[in-house]
Amino acid sequence: MEDLRVKKVPRDVGFMCIIPKLSAHAVVAPVFNDLIADQDEQNIAKEKSQHRPYNLCNRGDFPGQSAPGGTEWAMAFLGSTVRRVASALRPPLSPLCRTAARSYSSEPTKEKNVPYETTLKQEDASSSGPTKPLPKSADAVVIGGGSLGCQTIYHLAKMGMTNVVLLERDRLTAGTTWHTAGLLWQLRPSDVEVELLAHTRNVISKDLEEETGLHTGWIQNGGLFIASNKQRLDEYKRLMSLGKVYGIESHVLSPVETKDLYPLMNVDDLYGTLYVPKDGTMDPAGTCTTLTRAASARGATVIENCPVTGIQVQTDDFGIKRVKAVETRHGTIETPCVVNCAGVWATKLGEMAGVKVPLIAMHHAYVVTERIEGIQNMPNVRDHDASVYLRLQGDALSVGGYEQNPIFWDEVSDKFAFSLFDLDWDVFMQHIEGAINRVPVLEQTGIKSTVCGPESFTADHKPLMGEAPEVRGFFLGCGFNSAGMMLGGGCGRELAHWIIHGRPEKDMYGYDIRRFHNSLTDNQRWIRERSHESYAKNYSVVFPFDEPLASRNMRKDPFHQVLMEQGCVFQERHGWERPGWFNKDGPAPVKDYDYYGAYDIKKNVNYKYNNLLGKEYTFDFPPHHDVIKSECLSCRHGVAVFDMSYFGKFYLTGPDAKKAADWLFTADVNKKPGSTVYTCMLNKRGGAEADLTVSRLEAGAANLPLAPESNGDAYYLAIGGGVAEHNWNHIRTVLQDRGFRCQLTDHSEDMGMISIQGPKSREVLQEVLDTDLSNEAFPFSTHKVVNAAGHQVRAMRLSFVGELGWELHIPKVTCLPVYHAVMAAGAKHGIINSGYRAIDSLSIEKGNTLTLHADLRPDDTPLEAGLGFTCKLKSLIPFQGRYTLEKQKEEGLKRRIVCFTIDEKVPMFGLEAIFRNGVPVGHLRRSDYGFFIDKTIGYGYIRNPDGGVVSADFIKSGEFTLERMGVTYKAKAHLKSPFDPENKRVKGIYA
Repeated sequence: MEDLRVKKVPRDVGFMCIIPKLSAHAVVAPVFNDLIADQDEQNIAKEKSQHRPYNLCNRGDFPGQSAPGGTEWAMAFLGSTVRRVASALRPPLSPLCRTAARSYSSEPTKEKNVPYETTLKQEDASSSGPTKPLPKSADAVVIGGGSLGCQTIYHLAKMGMTNVVLLERDRLTAGTTWHTAGLLWQLRPSDVEVELLAHTRNVISKDLEEETGLHTGWIQNGGLFIASNKQRLDEYKRLMSLGKVYGIESHVLSPVETKDLYPLMNVDDLYGTLYVPKDGTMDPAGTCTTLTRAASARGATVIENCPVTGIQVQTDDFGIKRVKAVETRHGTIETPCVVNCAGVWATKLGEMAGVKVPLIAMHHAYVVTERIEGIQNMPNVRDHDASVYLRLQGDALSVGGYEQNPIFWDEVSDKFAFSLFDLDWDVFMQHIEGAINRVPVLEQTGIKSTVCGPESFTADHKPLMGEAPEVRGFFLGCGFNSAGMMLGGGCGRELAHWIIHGRPEKDMYGYDIRRFHNSLTDNQRWIRERSHESYAKNYSVVFPFDEPLASRNMRKDPFHQVLMEQGCVFQERHGWERPGWFNKDGPAPVKDYDYYGAYDIKKNVNYKYNNLLGKEYTFDFPPHHDVIKSECLSCRHGVAVFDMSYFGKFYLTGPDAKKAADWLFTADVNKKPGSTVYTCMLNKRGGAEADLTVSRLEAGAANLPLAPESNGDAYYLAIGGGVAEHNWNHIRTVLQDRGFRCQLTDHSEDMGMISIQGPKSREVLQEVLDTDLSNEAFPFSTHKVVNAAGHQVRAMRLSFVGELGWELHIPKVTCLPVYHAVMAAGAKHGIINSGYRAIDSLSIEKGNTLTLHADLRPDDTPLEAGLGFTCKLKSLIPFQGRYTLEKQKEEGLKRRIVCFTIDEKVPMFGLEAIFRNGVPVGHLRRSDYGFFIDKTIGYGYIRNPDGGVVSADFIKSGEFTLERMGVTYKAKAHLKSPFDPENKRVKGIYA
């Protein structure tokens, strides 16, 4: 037996009972004992040598896990008294201390230590070569034989791409998948994720068994979500309402009903629970084996023991980098497509191709208990408030969770395969008290094994998927934040569709690597801080108005300081600090990240910004509801200024600029110079990739940043900042695929942008701008370069809030003088600053400006979204996605967006279920409160349950209700916005 590492604590605290049992990767864990006399080192050594139990009581020796390959220990959980003492004495470590290399097994873990009934054959991968000969070429090469790699090759083969290869450096599931907890929960606070999870469940519980005759190891034992307070139960009720739309059975249970279902559970502190009977657990070995067999049966090739040593990239005649081949020590495979499913090793694989993969590796652990009488057939438990899960493991439990001080693994080892870290009890012990509180029998239950392995985590706790912006043909399928098994089926299908058809079927923007700005994806501070916060908050309630605290102030526009001094409470989007709302109690600056006090970092005190966020942690109207109301009504009745500088600002120029504009944009943007057009960009399937404004420019010499040099057609594109990087890459990809000779240049950082809106906006701006602002001289949807307080700006008459107004696009160096001139001129008109919380309310009230990836997504067409007016279908001009729209128009819409209002004064935030005549027909995509009409407004897409056309008569003839947290409210459906349906106000017509 190897020596135990010890940690000294004060002599008046003693605890430890060690019971050796032969097995690898075992642990020593504390159990409460009465304080006894001190023992000397010789007695300790003697007891250790005899392999007998020994009480390290009152000595302060705190043994850690035994070294790999040593002795397994049965352990009992820590008693409540000692837990409190241990928690108080446990010193936090700094981030740098935590990143030191930790000891881990250099040998594959023995089968008996893996907490599954079956495991894959684990041999020394280095002793043999590839399990199959390498082909000379392939249509796609998937790298990594974990959950995502196996799901991706299975779905590629199932979709007809059979000349595909999966390369695994060791054995299937090596690295991270083999030790996953394997939980699957069907309900998440995202409709897309609910659909992804549903597909995973179908694949592993039904499809694979039907195809192969093999059982994947799926166990349907149900899931139980624990709520210790009203806010948590409200969140679960939101999930329940969304689940009804997808036919997912769930039940809100009282504490008594919960006790009946789970007799071993302590329910004294429960507010309630959500029970989902058809949740369950997956077996990684069984699932991956069956997936690869099914893929192989369709012609795919799965090769183990074949590490990748390089990715060949070539630059084509147009200067575009593309994947050429995959190199291994055993040969090279020519291929135009590589799929990076390498888990925590994905960053290194990306470096081989010059691709940035913004993820970080951390230790993630759980323990497996000894047998527990009466636990059999119990559902899996998620106690989010205790940050712990309890997974049924036959007649035992696996216990794990998410802590605030996870250990980073910076020195990622290529030799790490079927290996585990030593469990750091200083880190893991914080989960114990919550687990014992929930299932008290655990206090007297031993531990059979510990599982502490590496997992990859990302800045927003969402996976990294899609084609990398740096290299065409290099796809990502990594960074799954310990959810790779449960999301694997849905994501594997979407990734396969992406590879074959150029885009996924669903709106995968939340997972798309292009959701991050290119300046952030190799910023180590941003990756580390944001990943830590996302990990630590993984089990936090998902509130509508939450904001991150980590890695803030990465991108600030010229107005940031002056707005902050006026009480601006900022939101973070795409790295930008954009105004959220304005606090009347003075500045609330965002401070440097404090890691929530972990790692011996001093926690921020008197943190006003954080306190303001905390007050909004509610599913009721937020406490600042009246402040948002004031900002909105000031815009409706007077004039307000919105800082929209985070918008993307691009120029499209070159010989083929007109051809490109015709093909890219649904509207006819080739009107006379000086025009500005609201339009959409579509994908090949007719789905909306973006909505934006396109302004046609005069040809001429450069006047940057206000105008590019152009000898012909030139266009200025203004795109919502949260999706600017994604849209940039979409446009660039279309230009490359179509071979257009164009230049797309980004001037987002070079210009600020303020929008002055409201019935008094013309009076204010007429004092600032040196041009006539009358309807005749400056009509709606036009733009001019004018002087503002002596500085050149591009003024556009536009409105996203449904009022008379102008946008001023201003060179960065003159932003503040122009802003101060506007505010000075507006003082006598009661001008105020306003933020995006008000924009969200005002825009949903107006109704004809949708929010991308909320009420307008790539799986929605403009016709379904009520944006048919942006499409040049009456012309003969071809554009991407036109054929789909023509066909859809001819056949009739099977789904369409509808506006709903309710009379009750209750808040809604999206995901509420929509019922027509008592039958679920959809859910709200977005909802907010409309202060002018004084009603809650929501937009959602509805379907005809019979599969027929959703006509105006279908909408008018139905009785609609909206379900919020299990309560239904009578709703009125509107074919047009109830606010200014004739669009008079944007034209300056105020009755």
